Amino acid sequence: MPPKLLKYKCKKIVFCQENQSGHTINPLKLKSEGVYNDLMLYLFIDSNRVKVLQLKKSILGQYETRVFSKTFQSSNLLEQGKIVNVDFVASAVKEALQSLASNGIKNKDTLLVLPQESYSFLRIGVPADITSSAISSFIMDKARSNLSLNLDECSYDYFLEESPAEKYIHFFAIEIEVLQKYREALHLIDLKLNIVLPETVTYFKLFQKTLRKDKKENILYVTYDESKLSGILYDSYGQVSSEKWTEQLVDGKKVEDVLKEKAKESEEKGTKLNRLILAGEQSEKVRQDTFTKEIGVWTNPLKRIIPEFYQEYLKLLLNSSDKPFSVLSYEACLGAFIFNEQNKNFSLLNHTQGKPGKLISLPKVNLLKKELLIFLSSFILSFLFFVVITNLKSNLNFNFNQAKPKITATPTPTRTPDKPTATPTPVVKRDEINIKVLNGSGTVGKAGVVKDLLKKKGYQEILTGNADDFEYDQTELQVKKSASAVTSIIKVDLKENVASFKETVLDEDEAADVILIIGSDFK
Repeated sequence: MPPKLLKYKCKKIVFCQENQSGHTINPLKLKSEGVYNDLMLYLFIDSNRVKVLQLKKSILGQYETRVFSKTFQSSNLLEQGKIVNVDFVASAVKEALQSLASNGIKNKDTLLVLPQESYSFLRIGVPADITSSAISSFIMDKARSNLSLNLDECSYDYFLEESPAEKYIHFFAIEIEVLQKYREALHLIDLKLNIVLPETVTYFKLFQKTLRKDKKENILYVTYDESKLSGILYDSYGQVSSEKWTEQLVDGKKVEDVLKEKAKESEEKGTKLNRLILAGEQSEKVRQDTFTKEIGVWTNPLKRIIPEFYQEYLKLLLNSSDKPFSVLSYEACLGAFIFNEQNKNFSLLNHTQGKPGKLISLPKVNLLKKELLIFLSSFILSFLFFVVITNLKSNLNFNFNQAKPKITATPTPTRTPDKPTATPTPVVKRDEINIKVLNGSGTVGKAGVVKDLLKKKGYQEILTGNADDFEYDQTELQVKKSASAVTSIIKVDLKENVASFKETVLDEDEAADVILIIGSDFK
């Protein structure tokens, strides 16, 4: 059973981090400047579940956390993303608030996370030659022609994800009538709806740091609950489509069998999965190595991603009770907290009828500042023009006064035979290679030792396990033909540990690119 990494509790400390410019950030200063948001209640409502993360600022700029979760078996809160009964939803949320604080919640500001069924999604590829001023109208034209909604009766927002090669707009819209029901339910218990986020952006934020824009991957995000699986398809730029599948685990159906079938269906539709992100409470029990092998898709459990890539956010959350805060139970709420810290201007409440959206906004300048800027600009341009003309005149006079150069014959060089062009060596990025390390030596813990050794060399995606037996005298290196360039790299990296490898070709259907079976000769 793997260690429970995601139950996190820390002492009250002042946590400092570095921003993108390398300057240290102090949370005390951020608090005084109002950088941290003032939203204290993160609420997620699904078809029959309510999850709440309450944040209360401490004096050190961190957040004391309280959580509540309940599944309602008798009746649904939502159907197709719409509230069935306003009073029932209000009662369910009120129960959560009473559980969090017996004397009531003082701060009524709320961030609401809605399931995929509540809103519509569209991903729009942005042409490279489009101007900034034309983007907004381009987006709205695409949304009106591709979504079966009247956007005049919707609230919406969008954002841009890009790399040097590609740009995509992610557009989200919710009908005002549907949104109004949520407002009514929260108003009944005196809560104020400040921000509305789609659940898909909160999930993507939880594993986005593990992706690279220069390597496009297809990722299936799977939530594994007690008797249910649900999945959403992403790639390196974010959500791919509005399709969200759900399947009940009944009649002894194994989660591995369901996901193996989903991976096969996806490939038949033309999308081969590169990775699977496994979330949800039941994912705590899953072993990464055996799970990857059974499904045939490289699997990253969320329980390992969060502590490694989002430590700075976990350290901001202080537990208020003796019970540890389980990220796997509140992944949508945690993802909403992180997303909102990084994207404070995004919300499905932003744009309604008569309020067109803007992808890029320029700072407003008052009339006095405009006049001053025009004067300064004119003066600077006139001065630069005078300097250029003066220099040009001086250069012309100088050139006319120069003696004419003598023309001499240039000897024709003897042509030497062309040298053969060297074949470029393919670049191998160690952190993009999936490696499985199997212990075939019989020495307990040997695979873990080799994993740590490879980590120091720069490899990141490493699974460990036992080989089919412990009688391997010689270390074996199995590499896919498509990844053959990594063979020489691994040999160099492990030259002090292995004199020579037994080399075989790995089947292309394997989830790993390389399998390293440790023999007794490994030093």
